[in-house]
Amino acid sequence: MDLQHEENLRKYADLIVKVGLNIQPSQQLVVRAPLEAGPLVRAVAASAYRTGCRLVTVVWNDEQLQLLRLQNAPRDSFEEFPSWIMEGLVQCLKRGDAYLQVIGISPDLLKDQDPGSVTLVNRTFWRHYAPILDLQGENAINWCVVAAPIQGWAEMVFPGLDRRSAVSRLWDAIFETCRVNHPDPLVAWESHLRRLEARCDYLNRKQYSCLKYNGPGTDLTVGLPRSHVWAGARLITKAGVPFVANLPTEEIFTSPHRNRVDGVAKATMPLSYAGTLIDGFSLTFAEGRVTAHSARTGEEVLKGLIQTDEGAARLGEVALVPITSPICRSGILFYNTLFDENASSHLAIGSAERTSISGGDSMSEEAFAEAGGNSSAIHIDFMIGSSELDVDGIDEGGLPEPVMHRGEWVFEV
Repeated sequence: MDLQHEENLRKYADLIVKVGLNIQPSQQLVVRAPLEAGPLVRAVAASAYRTGCRLVTVVWNDEQLQLLRLQNAPRDSFEEFPSWIMEGLVQCLKRGDAYLQVIGISPDLLKDQDPGSVTLVNRTFWRHYAPILDLQGENAINWCVVAAPIQGWAEMVFPGLDRRSAVSRLWDAIFETCRVNHPDPLVAWESHLRRLEARCDYLNRKQYSCLKYNGPGTDLTVGLPRSHVWAGARLITKAGVPFVANLPTEEIFTSPHRNRVDGVAKATMPLSYAGTLIDGFSLTFAEGRVTAHSARTGEEVLKGLIQTDEGAARLGEVALVPITSPICRSGILFYNTLFDENASSHLAIGSAERTSISGGDSMSEEAFAEAGGNSSAIHIDFMIGSSELDVDGIDEGGLPEPVMHRGEWVFEV
């Protein structure tokens, strides 16, 4: 690797440690990462130790082992899971460790595998991962999700390039969209975070009753809970530590009301989920629940997702992203939700952030549901934004106000 790449990798690692995780001197760090992310993980570890982190522990994964399992293991073994791994992670996070997830997966790795088997394996994973999702949703910990290129992903994003060139191009795209190429990425991120927070302040003052979406194939009304809270990239743990959960991020988001979603939402980008592409799909909602779905590809996997549990058929997030975001302007289809959701306004089926409803992090499950919050073992974002999408806020009296027109913000902050 050339010296410029090494310098960018160091700056990226510092951004992850100081802005994403905001590791505190007394903390330990737990990392989950693919094998191919080794250079980034080592750079993160070096940065974390320089910051005062006491110990960095890594749980490695290899997507090829998932493929080998689906190809060769007995089908009646697909509900078996090494629960000790998740139990260990939960133990670390409950004692206050920071948590970094480095993602990188070939979008169509499992395209030729039995959809029922893929669904079974994924459902088993989400069932065991649920306690970690709960800790993240409550902002009990400082956590962050970032990406590192792997061969299969890079070659899908940049077809026609050889392996080395594709991986290099994807690294460059990640550095650009994460503002690593800025002379001082930490300063650039502080300015960006303040702009997002100003958007949140505006919408929190408005307290719309619902949002109305109109675009090609989309005609959707999303009710919002009373005392819903719009949040941007910067979140705060229960211990008062600010952190940024996703790098990159361009969204502001809140929780929809689990029982007040009606109409049709049509995806505007493919959804890459656990090695399977779901494309050309739409969901129909009535009284908050998915009542019909269709997809040009990956429909069986989509069906399996929706059937994960009762909450998987309801929305847990509504997020607004302008089409002028750096990721949208890049013109790159990343086939990766961490990036593609930040090129487009999106929704998520599954669990809601507890802090997206005022006081939600201290509510019982029953009280959270009564307030409109949704709970599930999954949280899967899908994109519905485009240059043709309009979003109106509807006040308590039923009067509409424009929030976005043709994919761009209407109001100034």
